[in-house]
Amino acid sequence: MLKTGLTGGIGAGKSEVSRLLVSYGAVLIDADRIAREVVEPGTPGLAAIVAAFGEDVLTPDGTLDRPRLGSVVFADPERLAALNAIVHPLVGARSAELEGAAGPGDVVIHDVPLLTENGLAPLYDLVVVVDASPETQLDRLVGLRGMTEDEAKARMAVQATRAARLEIADLVIDNDGPLDALEPQVRKVWEELARRAARAA
Repeated sequence: MLKTGLTGGIGAGKSEVSRLLVSYGAVLIDADRIAREVVEPGTPGLAAIVAAFGEDVLTPDGTLDRPRLGSVVFADPERLAALNAIVHPLVGARSAELEGAAGPGDVVIHDVPLLTENGLAPLYDLVVVVDASPETQLDRLVGLRGMTEDEAKARMAVQATRAARLEIADLVIDNDGPLDALEPQVRKVWEELARRAARAA
């Protein structure tokens, strides 16, 4: 099994790279998706968040009100740390469970947006970074996701720098160009990952 960390700045195109890798046969473990699953209604994760932050962080139908919780934790580093202390171990345990189900020759892709920021590179056999210039990221966030320029810049500012991401990269996918330039690069990376996984099996 080859444990691969996949990361990239917001708007770099990591989701599309994940989708292509899965289409070639990779096993995807998506940290963001798992983080949502572990706080769904009825989970111990949601109960722990309500115990820590109060009923105000729930919507009327009992699901987590993410924008409200976000407004509480992003303004207060201690509250953010408290939230992370609840969610991160749950995400880690679920990720380990999914990884354990993969076969010996599988390429397991851990899609981790904050891999660089949280110093997680040593957890993986190698790290793939989806790279795009800050100008491209900004264009995509405004043009494709409908953010204002200020919102987009604020989101980008709290992430690791491009240089910091490239520093931990074993393989880099350049996604500054059009979508049709991406697929051949991802396929090439996949072939390398599959080769390494076969050797490791």
